[in-house]
Amino acid sequence: MQSRKIATLLAVAGLTLAAAACGTEETPAPAANPSAGGSAPAAENAPVTISVGCQPPKTNPKERAQWDADVTAFQAKFPYITIESKDAFPCIVPETFQAKLAGGQMEDLFYVYYTDAARIIGAGQAADITPYLSEAPHFAEIRPDVKGVFESGGKTYGVPRTNYATGLVYNRALFTQAGLNPDMPPKTWAEVQDAAKKIAGLGNGYVGFGEYSAGNTGGWHFTSSIYARGGAIVSEDGKMAAFNSEQGKAVLENLRKMRWDDNSMGTKQLHRWEDLMRLMGSGKLGMMIGAPDVVQAVNNDFKGKFEDYGVTAVPESTQSLSGGDGYMFNAKATPDQIKAGLKWLEFKFLTPGQGQFDYARNKADGLPTGLPLTDLYGSAAPGAQIQADREANANVPTEHFAPYVEGTKSVTFKLEPPKAQEIYAILDTPMSAVLTRKDANIDELLADAEEKVNKLLAAG
Repeated sequence: MQSRKIATLLAVAGLTLAAAACGTEETPAPAANPSAGGSAPAAENAPVTISVGCQPPKTNPKERAQWDADVTAFQAKFPYITIESKDAFPCIVPETFQAKLAGGQMEDLFYVYYTDAARIIGAGQAADITPYLSEAPHFAEIRPDVKGVFESGGKTYGVPRTNYATGLVYNRALFTQAGLNPDMPPKTWAEVQDAAKKIAGLGNGYVGFGEYSAGNTGGWHFTSSIYARGGAIVSEDGKMAAFNSEQGKAVLENLRKMRWDDNSMGTKQLHRWEDLMRLMGSGKLGMMIGAPDVVQAVNNDFKGKFEDYGVTAVPESTQSLSGGDGYMFNAKATPDQIKAGLKWLEFKFLTPGQGQFDYARNKADGLPTGLPLTDLYGSAAPGAQIQADREANANVPTEHFAPYVEGTKSVTFKLEPPKAQEIYAILDTPMSAVLTRKDANIDELLADAEEKVNKLLAAG
């Protein structure tokens, strides 16, 4: 999510956590184009400028300063490359993302969620970077399932930056205030309901459990919750909707109960990514679905106190939604811009001990270090070094995230469905209806969404 952030991030995150579903019909993936943008390669080390999206915002001064320092160090190493950083917060706005992409207004190196990659590739809106991957040597060691998000027809169109699996983020301080044990977070949805009621009972303004229902984020979290219950969004062949099921009904019934019977979700609804992040950062929200990067964003961008939060596995989960974000290249980018951009991604996001993995710098700058996130490499050597560096420089109470680490060991990771953003937009409707209308008919909502998703999938 920013992951949702999330990011968004998230995604997902973060992040949490999602990008817009509107836009271009998919077409077959474009053929390899060694001279992307129609330009012939310039002389070796000829001056080249690339615009890069998702620079941290000014409201996050420490991470922005790190980004700027990395740009300076990178340009000193490669003096013929100029990085033009573009900031926006959040990095993706669902309602404008596709229009910006289709209108040719994207950066040369633009930020994307995993859920958008296949559609962007199919629409010919990203450059084929396969001929230039030697510029990013660590790319070859990334987990195949993670790299595969940006691959089509044996070609590569992007580079992952982060990946995540969802859990349950909770405010340990509110747990204590409500008479709950923060070292024993909920393991069942019944326990979530009970904890949410006690937190909401603290008084006006406290929300026991928060949920998304707008800007595609409702459908994203519906997916996370139905996966956790062992369900699916689409059939295994990807041709039919599969969420109008007992698991899907259980997700919505659980929310209906907490919203209307227990009054533990607050009266304000139609939340999107930044809304719950802001509420969690204010200390008024008890629990929400999210990956560990939610805590990072809450601390860095929304004034939360890092030590107040913990993460555990999604209650009763057998599967966990796995997603993330990365970068793709504008279809008009030249070969030299692609090569320069890959060098930047290698420097900033893929190399142990530097860029996003410079945990010693994070610790020195007072940024939270030690969160169990961003596993790009699995058991490959870079992954082991990154984990060791993270543990050696941890400045956060890692025990607050032990339930998440332990709980996710036994779950199966499941990627987001095809045409995820389009599906998420459709599923926002049953999520928002259940949270805003006491008389919402769950069976009718799911049947209507099922019909729409089946038409979407049938259109190819």
